[in-house]
Amino acid sequence: MKSLDNYFKLTEQKTNVKTEVIAGITTFLTMAYIIFVNPSILSEAGMDYGAVFVATCLAAAIGCFVMGLWANYPIAQAPGMGLNAFFTYGVVLGMGYTWEAALGAVFFSGLTFFLLSIFKIREWIINSIPLSLRLGIAAGIGLFLAMIALKNAGIVVSNPATYVALGDLSQPPAIYALLGFFVITALAYLRVTGAVMIGILGVTVMAMVLGHNQYGGIMSMPPSIAPTFMAMDLMGALDVAMLSVIFAFLFVDLFDTSGTLVGVAHRGKLLDKDGKLPRIGRAMMADSTASMAGAALGTSTTTSYIESTAGIASGGRTGLTAVVVGILFLISLFFAPLAYELGCSFVPVRKKGKLPFKTISETYTLEYGHSEVELHADAFQEGDRILLMDDLIATGGTMLAAANLIQRCGGQVVETATIIDLPELGGSQKIRDAGYSVFAVCSFNEDE
Repeated sequence: MKSLDNYFKLTEQKTNVKTEVIAGITTFLTMAYIIFVNPSILSEAGMDYGAVFVATCLAAAIGCFVMGLWANYPIAQAPGMGLNAFFTYGVVLGMGYTWEAALGAVFFSGLTFFLLSIFKIREWIINSIPLSLRLGIAAGIGLFLAMIALKNAGIVVSNPATYVALGDLSQPPAIYALLGFFVITALAYLRVTGAVMIGILGVTVMAMVLGHNQYGGIMSMPPSIAPTFMAMDLMGALDVAMLSVIFAFLFVDLFDTSGTLVGVAHRGKLLDKDGKLPRIGRAMMADSTASMAGAALGTSTTTSYIESTAGIASGGRTGLTAVVVGILFLISLFFAPLAYELGCSFVPVRKKGKLPFKTISETYTLEYGHSEVELHADAFQEGDRILLMDDLIATGGTMLAAANLIQRCGGQVVETATIIDLPELGGSQKIRDAGYSVFAVCSFNEDE
């Protein structure tokens, strides 16, 4: 205990080991959702769910250990929300780059971040940014994430006239998403520790009981990280067109981390008399080091978490809090089945089969988490107007993958529908007569 006191300066910071451990557990509970949310998002880019799960836990642990042991701050790190969404929906599905090249971009943004930290350029930039601008960027990232969540839950759908329209709120994904949101909001209002985690767990258990999600166990040995380990395409990331992507990762991480560091430090009264954060250089290098390590392991940019304020509110004042969080991320490696159930909720299971209402001329098979997705398409030519359809099983991510594939082939998605709308549309032949090429999505579980 004395060695811990001397290393982390516990007495100087008016804290003790017990308080720091409780603070670490508190912080972990408020941010543990990233363990299953991050693999769920990145798997939609074609990455292996299990490998990303392991990479997420390891990258978070590395970031927390460096932040705690070197910078001595109670600030936890993990792959950032917003950055992972930009990785999947912006870079891979939107711009059409491979996830390997996107990981290369993450690595180079982390390397640039590291160099800026060494030469104290980043510290100068952070101290020059108005607080209102930092808060505005954080709000924008939050709105971006909210839109993705609403779309994947089916609460909003695309509309050719208004771009966005209200979806079918009677479907299970929408109902569970809304229920989970209200539960989390209520718990957060009541200041319940781990409100996000409790809300997600509660809704997932309810989905299992009602038959909308399958139970696959709680603990197991960690999945293999081989599919993503050192898979980053550094040469592909050096393409001139990728410079904007590297800059975007760097820019978002720069503002996100700076706002988090200052906000958390202010909450914990860790700022000096001039309002500056001591050892900010070490804190920033911890962030950039974790980002480079995360890219090598197979995950998007790692950053500091604002949820660290929960631990600080519980008394955390030193890096021991961050070390405790890192240890808990390592323990989480053995809860892969639970993480998969939470991350892939509301995706029903179907045995492999073809859609019966049209002739299949082309089939594309993609990896989607622990499942495969078959995209069955009628042949179409460049410039064709596409009616994108799903079989009620495909999620927003697979629909995005299908739309991206169509665009790569020269088609244009002008409307979306589901198979149950087929009779109202007059059948597949009438759809073709109206000038559409039909495109359908079929998903199934690889274990079936």
